[in-house]
Amino acid sequence: MPQSVLIVDDDPVQRRLLQAVVEKLGHAPLLAENGRVALDVLRTAGNRPRALVLDLMMPEMSGLDVMHHMRDEGIDIPVIVQTSKGSIDTAVEAMRAGAFDFIVKPIAPTRLGAAIGSALKLAAMESRQRKVSKDASDFSFKTLVTNSPTMRRVIQLGQKAAATDIPILIEGESGVGKELIARAIQAAGERRRKPFVTVNCGAIPDTLVESILFGHEKGAFTGATEKHTGKFVEADTGTLFLDEIGDLPLDVQVKLLRAVQEGEVDPVGGRGTRKVDIRLISATNHDLIDRVKNNKFREDLYYRLNVFPIMVPPLRDRKEDIPLLVQDFIARFSSGEQHRVTGISSAALELLVAHDWPGNIRQLENAVFRAVVLCEDGMLGVEDFPQIRAQVRGIDPRTVDAIAVAEETPAHGPANAGNDSPPQNDLPKGFLRGLDEDGNVRPLETVESELIRLAIDHYNGQMSEVARRLGIGRSTLYRKIKEMGLDSAERT
Repeated sequence: MPQSVLIVDDDPVQRRLLQAVVEKLGHAPLLAENGRVALDVLRTAGNRPRALVLDLMMPEMSGLDVMHHMRDEGIDIPVIVQTSKGSIDTAVEAMRAGAFDFIVKPIAPTRLGAAIGSALKLAAMESRQRKVSKDASDFSFKTLVTNSPTMRRVIQLGQKAAATDIPILIEGESGVGKELIARAIQAAGERRRKPFVTVNCGAIPDTLVESILFGHEKGAFTGATEKHTGKFVEADTGTLFLDEIGDLPLDVQVKLLRAVQEGEVDPVGGRGTRKVDIRLISATNHDLIDRVKNNKFREDLYYRLNVFPIMVPPLRDRKEDIPLLVQDFIARFSSGEQHRVTGISSAALELLVAHDWPGNIRQLENAVFRAVVLCEDGMLGVEDFPQIRAQVRGIDPRTVDAIAVAEETPAHGPANAGNDSPPQNDLPKGFLRGLDEDGNVRPLETVESELIRLAIDHYNGQMSEVARRLGIGRSTLYRKIKEMGLDSAERT
């Protein structure tokens, strides 16, 4: 079954060209003439595309604006951005915003096909990964990977908290693993075999928060066609984890305070209360004291929830954990037959340690997952983390120029090395000529052949390093060498 690819471009000619390429690749193109239309398509969950080709420079809403809306709304699909040679800074910004790949205009079908193929492969693996769920019993303090004194302190506090039944407040930035700590606490306590119910308070519309937490009777409001028990009742005898507790509306905070104090809830439209026996663990990425001062959070509720506080440090403050986490993620994501990644190069690990990780462990996990899925070599290298490399080192403009030259002409049959190669001695070492003596773009095969020769010479015939630097697998490199008729003696 063809997979859908959303094409977003305000230029109708460019849209038609991309549509033809996507159709020829065997995919189903969806078209949007601007960012707002694109977001409407993406918000339709039943027909959500598997990948997105997005123009960065559009009126009203730019491609970056679209990506920011996607991030805020939790729309997570691979984005391939289109850029021109002169907008390298924008390309860097797009990669920092989470773009999967960038392609330089004018776009060659082969380059676009490779980008879309990799994006769809990643989307398929992500879909399978989400289906692999863990029970609360699979979580414990032993499964928390750390080599950091501050995290060991967090674990010690969590173990002490597990021995009690008092309310716990876990504080920390988004992505630091607050829910993992909460699950480990539940797994170490007397309620380990009881329900563990999670509620993301920041993702629920204000009009539905009370109903979702405390339940409602049939007919209590428009649309209440059936009785709903609510999360407190679902968690009865077990643990209720309220994530992003700082986002609760003030009127709901009043009912939450009573539920915590009295151990009973009032369903919307109900005539009585219901007793519940729960262990309450709350989490927030806000400074709740600051929200109390600004009258956005009730002071009495804050002190009721903050009986046992645990502060989880951000990843940038415990970078000694990054190597351990990376190896743990590689082992987990490489368990399938198709992804036998055995490790990571020292240069790539240095790159990951140098990054500040504003998305914390969740961002690191996503980066490693992407790298493992797309890696062809069995060993992760710097080239397998293009988004992180863009943020730490930027994008080399010379690399973009080389890509632009390569993308201007698709391949047409085997290369005839030497026949159309203009003199190169007037170019700096490491540069390739894009035009021939008549001012025409040289065939892609010829430029690719020269680039492979250059790489083999530059890395002294070390084919693993050549393949890694070119961003292809060794088998692909050997195939290209054979097809291009390059001297096999150059291989070692």
